[in-house]
Amino acid sequence: MTTQTRVLEPEHWDEFYDRLERAFGGPADHAEERELWRGLTETERSLAVWDDRGIVGTAGAFSFRMTLPGGSLLPVAGVTMVSVQPTHRRRGVLTSMMRRQLDDVHEGPEPVAVLTASEPAIYGRFGYGTATLQMRGDIDTTRTFVRELPGMDAVRLRLVTPEAAREACEAVYARLVPDRAGMLARQPGWDRQALLDPPSGRDGASPMTCVLAEVDGEVRGYARYAVKLDWSPAGPDNIVKLSDIDALDPVTYAALWRYLTSIDLSSRISFWNKPVDDPLLHLFSDVRRCRLSFRDSLHVRLVDLGEALEARTYTAPVDVVFEVEDAFCPWNAGRWRLSGDAKGATCARTTDPADLALSVKELGAAYLGGSTLRAQAAAGLVRDARPGALAEASTAFAGDVQPWLPHGF
Repeated sequence: MTTQTRVLEPEHWDEFYDRLERAFGGPADHAEERELWRGLTETERSLAVWDDRGIVGTAGAFSFRMTLPGGSLLPVAGVTMVSVQPTHRRRGVLTSMMRRQLDDVHEGPEPVAVLTASEPAIYGRFGYGTATLQMRGDIDTTRTFVRELPGMDAVRLRLVTPEAAREACEAVYARLVPDRAGMLARQPGWDRQALLDPPSGRDGASPMTCVLAEVDGEVRGYARYAVKLDWSPAGPDNIVKLSDIDALDPVTYAALWRYLTSIDLSSRISFWNKPVDDPLLHLFSDVRRCRLSFRDSLHVRLVDLGEALEARTYTAPVDVVFEVEDAFCPWNAGRWRLSGDAKGATCARTTDPADLALSVKELGAAYLGGSTLRAQAAAGLVRDARPGALAEASTAFAGDVQPWLPHGF
């Protein structure tokens, strides 16, 4: 059976999305969620693989701008909606879509592609490296408390509907974007994603609500959450399900967490996406009672290696020659000299002897300053050909805060 890969035409979007849902399994999305993704889909950047009976493979890309170490915003391709029908596995459908997609990105203005993976092992063979982690937690608010900071009582808290607070929350988010690598500047329409709250997705919890934190009349932070009712033989045991919490200063952040821990009839707060170096690690009196866990989040693929490495800054001066393996995007393979510091960088091809040898996947993992080259070398993934080169490069790539992807796509 032959297949053909084509750019998605808008009139075929429903079939495209139906096939995506079928590949992932489970119930169909609520109409509200489906319409959001219909509006966000860039059909001109979406691919459908067809056989003579319809669509058997899907893949898309969003046009994002992502914060890099140093604070600049880089255009990146946000790979999304990737699926293959179970009847067409192991026939090269996924490889053909990845091939077409990365070729298209290479011809465009984005030197980097990013994605979140349902199964991380799938994308490593296409050069994607795990660049950020996310922290999840289940806080026992009966056994730990938020430390008091001077000024917390001056923070005024106000309950509003998420829709009414949308602009205020987005203003806070926008001010935070330059401060942490991996964050995505909101593109038009993406502010609606955080407000999705279909009844079918609440798992028995209340509708989402929002609390705004104000100081001298200025909104300095917010939290969006729902409450899931639960009762034990001893009485109420409700769970606060936290979707988002952001603040512009430590005092406001602490005040929001204190509020969440004191919601009547509740004994737990569950959250599923915060940076691995989030201040909550130091705010709570007993971090063990936060029951933290970690998982991979953003996967990064350097599509145009030289341009990508020049786009960010480096914590310490660096001058190293990389010997890069890249079988899937061979235009990246070979030796590259990276010279840079906190002010900027250059990266160009060279014939000089290599200092470090690695694949493009390892560079993608280290790109945002999270996973260090030294740690990857300890796993045998980076080879040091010049004494001292590994320490120099690893220090230069590392950031002073951990990178973080605030929402999926």
